Amino acid sequence: MPRQRLFVASCVSLVTTSMVFAIRGDVAGPMSSAFKLTNEQMGLIFSPAFWAFTIAIFISGGLVDIVGMRALHILSAIGYFVGIGLVLLAPHPAAPVASIFDNSGTALLYAGFLVMGLSQGLVEGVINPLVATIYSDQKTKRLNMLHAWWPGGLVIGGLLAVAMTMAINASWQLKLATILVPAAIYLIMAMTMPYPATERVASNISTTAMWGEAAKPLFLLLFVCMWMTAAAELGPDQWFPTVMGALVPKLQGVLFLVYTAGLMFLLRTFGSGIAHKNPIGTLFVCSILTGLGLYWLGSLQPGTGAFVAFAAATLFGIGKSYFWPTMIGVTAEQFPRGGALLISLMGGAGMLSVAVALPIMGSRIDSLGPAAALRMVAVLGAILAVIFGGLLLYFRRRGGYKAIQLSLTRT
Repeated sequence: MPRQRLFVASCVSLVTTSMVFAIRGDVAGPMSSAFKLTNEQMGLIFSPAFWAFTIAIFISGGLVDIVGMRALHILSAIGYFVGIGLVLLAPHPAAPVASIFDNSGTALLYAGFLVMGLSQGLVEGVINPLVATIYSDQKTKRLNMLHAWWPGGLVIGGLLAVAMTMAINASWQLKLATILVPAAIYLIMAMTMPYPATERVASNISTTAMWGEAAKPLFLLLFVCMWMTAAAELGPDQWFPTVMGALVPKLQGVLFLVYTAGLMFLLRTFGSGIAHKNPIGTLFVCSILTGLGLYWLGSLQPGTGAFVAFAAATLFGIGKSYFWPTMIGVTAEQFPRGGALLISLMGGAGMLSVAVALPIMGSRIDSLGPAAALRMVAVLGAILAVIFGGLLLYFRRRGGYKAIQLSLTRT
């Protein structure tokens, strides 16, 4: 089994997923002008980024054991080609439209982003159980290394878009088409490699037993925590350019997002062993750092110096770095009998959490300002610290945290 090639293909597919987020944000303005859309209509166009993503994660949790990880990985890559093709071929309306579904061009635009959202969810639904299967002895470490390429893709996509604008004043169509490059790479890789059965299937764990794992108290507690960790990590990320631009007017707010994404990439790539050695302890420390970092950022006054702002952003960036992959890793290590289903439930909870958190933060920004929104989210860090601190004591009383291993009966 080509473990390293499968891991690389997983990383490239995650880069593709995050590049969509980065480049979509860069082309939103010219795209709305080309299709004569209001901000509200553009928001509706982009909405599948969350709900279609989430639906695909949930569906793939059940399908991956039936049709196989290879088929779904290939399908996700094809989806990027179909989705971007629909967007690029959509005819531009001659005048503003009352509803995006009243015009063929804007309807195709919506369909294109819907297909891309489904592809993004399929990627997440495949690569997590794949990496947990091929590295069953170091799940948390390898999942952290894998998810380093989420912020890595944000940096790549963001800097690529800026460079294309500065160098050749590239059109939004050309920028969007660059997403097809990594999609083509992992499509070719997926088509030319054998994939293993998931760990749950290879161990002959029944579907009934798999669903039974979802009712265990520890999983339910982790499921609730995933809503809070995802909101604390990704909620502020989406508002960072706006919030930090208001607090530090001398710098572009997007620089803080790129900086924390780069910091996250380095920590997940080269510090994954920290999370692997003590996952619950890592989550406990990260909760404290995230809460303190967000509260510090929320206490900054307009006109704050860049050094202080970056110091606060650094604390937040370090804290949030291990949240998502370590939560997935703990789920995979403590509930291997739950297979891809439980991993997908955790990922889906994370994406739904962001969809809920964003408008709440937006409302807080409108009513009380950006600083108050960050302080509000900082409370989640305190709650999580209490929960993970309790879990840390729980595992210590049981002799320490240990990953549960399954006996593989077939390959």
